[in-house]
Amino acid sequence: MKINTALILCAGLGKRLNPLTLKTPKPLLLLKDKTILEKCVSVIIKLGIKKIYLNTFYLSEQISNFIKNKNFPINIQIIDDGKDILDTGGGILNMINNSSDSDYLIFNPDTLWNENYINEIKNMCNFYFLNKLSNILLTVEKELSFDKNFKGDFQLRNNLLKRENKNNFIYIGCQILSRNLFKEYRVENFSISEIWDELLQKNELNGFESFNKFYHLTNLETFKKLKDL
Repeated sequence: MKINTALILCAGLGKRLNPLTLKTPKPLLLLKDKTILEKCVSVIIKLGIKKIYLNTFYLSEQISNFIKNKNFPINIQIIDDGKDILDTGGGILNMINNSSDSDYLIFNPDTLWNENYINEIKNMCNFYFLNKLSNILLTVEKELSFDKNFKGDFQLRNNLLKRENKNNFIYIGCQILSRNLFKEYRVENFSISEIWDELLQKNELNGFESFNKFYHLTNLETFKKLKDL
């Protein structure tokens, strides 16, 4: 992997999973005796990444203690959002500011990551560098989603993402971004979709298709179904 550093977004409140997340942060919810955060870290390690930055806000001490106690065989640095939650864009920028790398592999831990994604992510990474891109999002056709309530975020054609009247592709929570995309931004509460929207307007938002079944911890109903699988 040409990318050395992964970021994991762990600051969210997980309100759609209440009451489970009233006392447990969403990344530490258990499925098949493993937390969803652990599943994500395992895939990152198998990708050959050297360092992980992980942001926290809600119930941050539980996540910090979990990381310390697990003693993963990879350097994991926790970056707290601070006094106020920073949302996805602000959280990513806050982590990037603690690193000198140019490109980052970024994960949402509420997708159930597994070994089937490793080759796809490696291929996405190769495509990113071969084409000298500044961004690329891993997406899947919504027919492959376990949760049938997803409406679709984009259309994907020739590795370019667009928004149309009918959008058949879902962003599944893994992307590569260049730090250059954040030049005009400062660390504050903003969504990464603001940067996506800018790129969409310029026809420069890139996508890569996954062919794996997509399992996502959307809400309490989905969690109960996934526990029964």
